[in-house]
Amino acid sequence: MFRRKIYDKLLEWKKESQGRTALMIEGAGRVGKSTVAEEFAKNEYDSFILIDFSIAPQAVKNLFDDMSNLDFFFLQLQLLYHVDLEEHRSIIIFDEVQFFPKARQAIKHLVKDRRYDYLETGSLISIKKNVKDILIPSEEQKIKMYPMDYEEFLWAIGDNTTIPLIRQCFESRKAVGEQLNRRLMRDFRLYMLVGGMPQAVNEYLETNNLRKVDLVKRTILSLYEEDFRKIDPSGRASMMFDAIPAQLSKNASRYMITSALQKRKTEKTSEMIADMADSGTVLIACHADDPNVGLSATGDFSSFKMFVCDTGLFVTLMFKDRDFTENIIYEKLLNDKIGANLGYLYENAVAQTLASNGDRLFYYTFFNESSRHNYEIDFLLARGNKICPVEVKSSGYKAHVSLDKFFEKYSSRILQKYLVYTKDLAKDTDTLCVPVYMAQFM
Repeated sequence: MFRRKIYDKLLEWKKESQGRTALMIEGAGRVGKSTVAEEFAKNEYDSFILIDFSIAPQAVKNLFDDMSNLDFFFLQLQLLYHVDLEEHRSIIIFDEVQFFPKARQAIKHLVKDRRYDYLETGSLISIKKNVKDILIPSEEQKIKMYPMDYEEFLWAIGDNTTIPLIRQCFESRKAVGEQLNRRLMRDFRLYMLVGGMPQAVNEYLETNNLRKVDLVKRTILSLYEEDFRKIDPSGRASMMFDAIPAQLSKNASRYMITSALQKRKTEKTSEMIADMADSGTVLIACHADDPNVGLSATGDFSSFKMFVCDTGLFVTLMFKDRDFTENIIYEKLLNDKIGANLGYLYENAVAQTLASNGDRLFYYTFFNESSRHNYEIDFLLARGNKICPVEVKSSGYKAHVSLDKFFEKYSSRILQKYLVYTKDLAKDTDTLCVPVYMAQFM
């Protein structure tokens, strides 16, 4: 069990809800939902029952056929799991609830009863075939869980001091120094390679072997492929997922669906993309037609970019069809020998960072009449009643023409311009140049 930030949110839910709502932890497979739910139950309650609906026996599922007598329901549940439940001091976990939607519907009656607390975990839960015949309970709160962010990764490797120190530097706008920046960048590149999937992090800690870490990540990608087949048996979802690195490497203004699907786009493609996003396995950045406060109101969901939910999985996906030994990406990235053409690795890492912080992802493209060029802002952040444009580079080069042209067009809307890159914190006129390991503070 690694230290996870979501644990504090679970504590907050327990205190504020007082049994009036159940909590659903949504997220991609293998991000640690079940682990944190069980750890929370062990630490914060006198007893708990965990029902894993991916393997639950039929006798347990049959209990949900008739919820009219909750005394009988709880009695049978305690007998089947050999656990004594204490009123107001016990919790019941519905793990992988997407496999048994009837249990999710029962939450309404169980919460109303107020005897126990209820925690749910699930991925791919919004697929219509999973919920088409049930009533989604209004008593259900939702919280998203992402792979381990950079701070959680540092906690896992025993570093509790770096993030507070670099936060101070960011807030005071002070450089950390060239030597320390090189070390911090090497640590962040290690995080980019390993990623934030708990199994991959654990394998790294146990073996210190990136080849074995890569095997773990390939296993997770295979599980995602199975999930995608549930979304779309034709294989189009898998094709779109596999094409993410290639799509980003083209530096196009949007994800080219027909290119990824080999011209097999259909009317159901948009629905499939929404299901992929809901699964948590991918992150979608929509084009903002009007870059202003209230980005969601002007987001163009027909033009989008797609990222992988985890930077480590992204690295492995880049060469999934080749053997680990045939590639030197790990060595190149760890030793800062990466070429400019692989800069989209950093873009994916920043997308993951922003999503983990709770930001919805938007980008913006525009044509400048005077220069006769197209420009792109990689990310737009809403901060108060202003926006912050973000440009991401894989090098230390401080050129930021897109930011400058964007500022010329929308200066009154902008709070701060950010250039995310690999060198030390610096100010270049009115642009704040931020090392990628500080992106979480923007």
